[in-house]
Amino acid sequence: MTSEQWSAAVRLLWGPPAKPARGPKRGLTLEGIALAGVGIADAEGLGGVSMQRVAAELAVTKMALYRYVPGKAELVALMVEAALPDPAGLDAGLAAAAGAGAGAASAGGGWREQLGVWARGLYEGFRAHPWLLEATVGARVMGPRELGWMERALAALDGCGLSGAEAMDSVVLVAGHVRGIAEQERAMAGGGGEAGGEGPDAQLVVMLGEVLRARGDDYPALAAALGSVAEQGGQEQALLYGLERILDGLGLLVERRGR
Repeated sequence: MTSEQWSAAVRLLWGPPAKPARGPKRGLTLEGIALAGVGIADAEGLGGVSMQRVAAELAVTKMALYRYVPGKAELVALMVEAALPDPAGLDAGLAAAAGAGAGAASAGGGWREQLGVWARGLYEGFRAHPWLLEATVGARVMGPRELGWMERALAALDGCGLSGAEAMDSVVLVAGHVRGIAEQERAMAGGGGEAGGEGPDAQLVVMLGEVLRARGDDYPALAAALGSVAEQGGQEQALLYGLERILDGLGLLVERRGR
């Protein structure tokens, strides 16, 4: 983003409701514009989004759209804010975990339960809108909803004895794991819309199976591992397995800080 785009995105995401810069009122809203862009991106990916396409979707001219949103960079910022789930919805996930006897320490859950619900919620957001993986990288302006997600994760670690840097890095670590699994799933689905059919682990087993049937003696450890998966299951657990191991490690740090 240029400095002008940065300033414009801040105004759109954090300022009062925008009014058209000039010309007659067209009945557009920033929310409606953002949702039109989200619909296009969900169907065709972020590359399919343009000011012209969104204007056509809203049955207005591109110049009319420019009266509300200066350009695509600012449009994408609005789309991210509109597409992310409301972080307040995490409360329902925590309540469900507590009701299922998932070990929540209280109605709000302990830090581990809270981060687990947070990570799974973020993953579901990426699954619903895979283009968010592309749109949420690099230096950019984040809106209230996206900062709300960061706030929830950091608040979960409040009182654990971590420094601010350690808490931030812990959140980045969990988010990076979630992104990595979501990106793998998106790639297996062809890089387009929501992943469907078999998950990435199952697809990997299928792809490797034919090779290992002929060359399994050359890769005995890999053949044994895949054979165990075929007999005992356990595939499609990469998200939760990795998350649990990250939280195990974080738990050791929290324990050490509490001594």
